[in-house]
Amino acid sequence: MADDDGSAGGGGGGSRREDEVQIQIAGSSKPETSCTRETPPQNSPTKHWHWWLMVILNIFFLIAGQTASTLLGRFYYNQGGNSKWMSTFVQTAGFPVLFIALYLFRSKSTEATTASSETSLTKMTLIYIVLGLIIAADDLMYSYGLLYLPVSTYSLICASQLAFNAVFSYFLNAQKFTALIFNSVILLTFSAALLGVDEDSQGTNGFSHGKYILGFVLTLGASATYSLILSLMQVTFEKVIKRETFSVVLNMQIYTALVATIASLIGLFASGEWKTLKGEMHAFGAGRLSYVMTLLWTAISWQIASVGVVGLIFVVSSLFSNVISTLALPIIPVFAVIFFHDKMDGVKIIAMLMAIWGFISYGYQLYVNDKKARKTSVSVE
Repeated sequence: MADDDGSAGGGGGGSRREDEVQIQIAGSSKPETSCTRETPPQNSPTKHWHWWLMVILNIFFLIAGQTASTLLGRFYYNQGGNSKWMSTFVQTAGFPVLFIALYLFRSKSTEATTASSETSLTKMTLIYIVLGLIIAADDLMYSYGLLYLPVSTYSLICASQLAFNAVFSYFLNAQKFTALIFNSVILLTFSAALLGVDEDSQGTNGFSHGKYILGFVLTLGASATYSLILSLMQVTFEKVIKRETFSVVLNMQIYTALVATIASLIGLFASGEWKTLKGEMHAFGAGRLSYVMTLLWTAISWQIASVGVVGLIFVVSSLFSNVISTLALPIIPVFAVIFFHDKMDGVKIIAMLMAIWGFISYGYQLYVNDKKARKTSVSVE
């Protein structure tokens, strides 16, 4: 998970450095910075619009990547794919694509390069390994959930990540809640919950009730784990790395994904599922080429989503990143109707409208914070 972007690489010390950290890495446990994470930098109009551009870009990455990867994952299972470890593997295996972005957007500041010496290699390696292993376990749980649950039910349970993240953000990131944010959380959670209401009384994709329960529990656990990962990444950026460059965020995604990919490969061979892959490819309903392309684009889509996730954690907060993730969940059934001919009823339409309302509520809170910060900046000048 993306995933992103600070505006300036930074050295320097003293009060100027503290101001930059408060602007770019706000939301830390310090009271004076905990609420500024959701406020764009006010140094100049250029930086102000740069901040909003980064937010919008990461939102697009997250929603597009999450929607595409989920639909491709369902397509893989619908066409005869059955390897949970392969499904887990492709969720992180596309990380080499990020080296392109790392090269294109690498920091041109020599201070950003030398600043890495402040964080020991041993400490960062340990962080990458721990987060990578947690991500691998999380991806495996999601793979089971997507296999055993209908798409709408899967989306419903995934929406619980927002509630879990609210708890983790409060304890780990000192996230402050306003009435608008609370309203957004409630609306987005209920909108996604509505998606699974009618399907709970219907079939469960042809699987036994026991496997349905297993998928439910594992997806719920995956949602909680995912929320924990977001908060841990935010803590790492603020307390350990203490840098605000695009390359730092990409490095976080690349190296944790590398560890998760290695863990998934070990699981693939240890479970013996690798022996069935050749037969799975030949029996794939859409053909062998489609099998390969499905896995390839699933991997790429997951990395696009991951860039958006980590980017929003870095630019705004882990809570906002999770709000956008939850917003994408009601969108997925719309595409499921188009591609998989799922039934679209009134409940799903209402759920979508509630999700949009919740997103607008949170977006308005950002606007209010922005407006207050700009007034404060003008009065100080």
